[in-house]
Amino acid sequence: MSASSAHPGIGAHHHRTAIEITALTAGAVFALVGILGFIPGVTTNYSEMTFAGHESGAMLLGVFQVSILHNVVHLLFGAAGLLMGRTATQSRYFLIGGAIYLVLWLYGLLIDQASTANFIPVNSADNWLHAVLGLVMLAAGLVLGRGISDRGREM
Repeated sequence: MSASSAHPGIGAHHHRTAIEITALTAGAVFALVGILGFIPGVTTNYSEMTFAGHESGAMLLGVFQVSILHNVVHLLFGAAGLLMGRTATQSRYFLIGGAIYLVLWLYGLLIDQASTANFIPVNSADNWLHAVLGLVMLAAGLVLGRGISDRGREM
């Protein structure tokens, strides 16, 4: 039995599944968004960025309110997607990530955006993006993750 037939290793060719490609792509996009949040010009009012809190006046693409903490969260989601996209845990990335984004959406709807409770910070555009991300991530985990759990345990 060759090394490539037992386990894909160095030099072995591994055919990526749809969920692996989707997790790696999502991870790369989240990482890119986190990086872009630290680039003046892409992030308007950059000088008004705070570590956290609703006082942050920085706006990614002039639309989404960001802070250092918000950008770091995007970078962590990106790292998780890039790491989990290379393992048998891709569906968990989407299911857990989707649930987190839906909770964040509800949180954003329930808090007063001008209060200290808005520590991330989020605005209305962020809230609706979080709703869409949550639903899409859950759907990806459920649809693309079907039938891979048994195969994923072999790895």
